Amino acid sequence: MTRAVTSLCVSAAMFLAGCSISVTDFAGKTCAAAQDCPDPYVCVAVRAGAGRTCESLGLPDVADGGTEPPDGGDGPVPTWCKDIKPIMLANCISACHGETTSGSGKPGFRLDHYELDGGTPKGAKAMAELIKVRTYDDRNMPPPGLPAPTDAERELVALWVLAGAPECEGASDGGTGGP
Repeated sequence: MTRAVTSLCVSAAMFLAGCSISVTDFAGKTCAAAQDCPDPYVCVAVRAGAGRTCESLGLPDVADGGTEPPDGGDGPVPTWCKDIKPIMLANCISACHGETTSGSGKPGFRLDHYELDGGTPKGAKAMAELIKVRTYDDRNMPPPGLPAPTDAERELVALWVLAGAPECEGASDGGTGGP
């Protein structure tokens, strides 16, 4: 009987100790496939040439959770020139965040340029994190009733920002080569 009580006490202590162990942050951990990352992390390519890492993206409505790029490799990193500027042109620029800012009342930034000479007003590069938050995280831009990016386009915006908001493919300086 004493042995059973001792065993039960040890088991209970181990269980309680296991519940108090802190959870490891897997963000940035190198991975090769989805199973290398625990929920809610996914294995994605976020930086060109840096391989794949576990990231918590919360990708909604993506069949594979965003864990596998279509070609099965590291996958291309979205760039301003190829991927993001067309999304901004179609959804953000016409009357709000382009040359005309009458729809937004926010003349301090423009999304029709990656980076403006002199830095004023701010361009998409300087606003990248806020673009991600409003477009992907909070999904409150554009406002209801206006053309809006698809879920896949919103995901591209998030991946672009996580990759450092590169301007164009092959730009080694993070993308400052042109509009």
